[in-house]
Amino acid sequence: MNKKLIALAVAGATFAPAVMAQSANPVTLYGRVYAMFETVKASGGTAIPVGSRTRVSDQSSLLGVRGTEDLGGGLKAFFQLETAFRPDSNDTTFAARNSAVGLQGDFGSVLLGRWDTPFKTTTIAIDPFGDLTIGGITGAMSDRANFDRREQNVFQYWTPTIGGFAGRFSYSANEAKTALATGNTNPGVVSTSLTYTQGPIYVGYAWERHKDIYRNYTGAAANVAGGKEKGQALFGSYTFGPIKIGLLTQKFEKLSGGANRVSDQKSNMGNVTYTTGKNQFVYQHARSKDGAEITPAGVVTTGVQPDCKINTLAYFYNFSRRTSFLGQYTKVNNNAAGRCNFGANTLTLNGPDQDPTGFAVGLRHTF
Repeated sequence: MNKKLIALAVAGATFAPAVMAQSANPVTLYGRVYAMFETVKASGGTAIPVGSRTRVSDQSSLLGVRGTEDLGGGLKAFFQLETAFRPDSNDTTFAARNSAVGLQGDFGSVLLGRWDTPFKTTTIAIDPFGDLTIGGITGAMSDRANFDRREQNVFQYWTPTIGGFAGRFSYSANEAKTALATGNTNPGVVSTSLTYTQGPIYVGYAWERHKDIYRNYTGAAANVAGGKEKGQALFGSYTFGPIKIGLLTQKFEKLSGGANRVSDQKSNMGNVTYTTGKNQFVYQHARSKDGAEITPAGVVTTGVQPDCKINTLAYFYNFSRRTSFLGQYTKVNNNAAGRCNFGANTLTLNGPDQDPTGFAVGLRHTF
């Protein structure tokens, strides 16, 4: 018995410093498991309809670890490693979400790593679905996710909050600089935001520029010599009693790059959330409309330009602060040239003028 007591005492002495250090500079494990059961389809236009099908869709489930260390003099070091995982499959990569190391003090915060741009961070705050689900913001807004970016090789600076005002600046290092047959590319993304938060009021402005990066209407973003595009956003929300109203307006300009390009794109979104007890009712409307198409020679073409509207009705039941049920109906209406889609887990459309429709129910649990 004495030998067992001595062994326990030695073990306690050995591990006590580690436990004390953990208490002084805590490391937190956190996460989210979020999945929806969906019934989706797309019809309209002259292309073959996308037949109705059911699916189980992940909504950016994640597992993360973060921590801080007090360095004295008001200075702290912090880190975060965040990994996406799919509860419906197993094809994810470690630390592919917001992951960085930085310093925080009276001057604000600086970090190096991989992180959402200020444009994305501040605008998705207007989306009651948090940039997730089939009714999420990127169905029609943010240049259909082109300006909803999580940048790698990034440096960010966040100002301290002064009188409700806070600013963010992000610069993506040009590690992807290359020489192509069509010309050298030196891609880079600069993103900034300024917000004001006071009580029930949240308002702000965001600006982002992409250099040697270009995304046309139907394709994916790619490094393109001479490509230039920029976006601006004005947004705000106001809560009075049980009602919260959110508004977002954006404008995107395709300045150069690629083949035919649109002169600009204007997008608007509005929503209202009504809360009573554990129940929340949400209606959201979004619209995106593109300007005239311009050829590489600068000729303005004629024809129908893409235009879409997305309407979403949703119901949340919040069992607790950590666990919620969501029921949602989303309807996308495209014109003859439109190709707008769901906000998350999009459908593969067979052509323009098809209208995705979906109904989804699911559970979200955070820890």
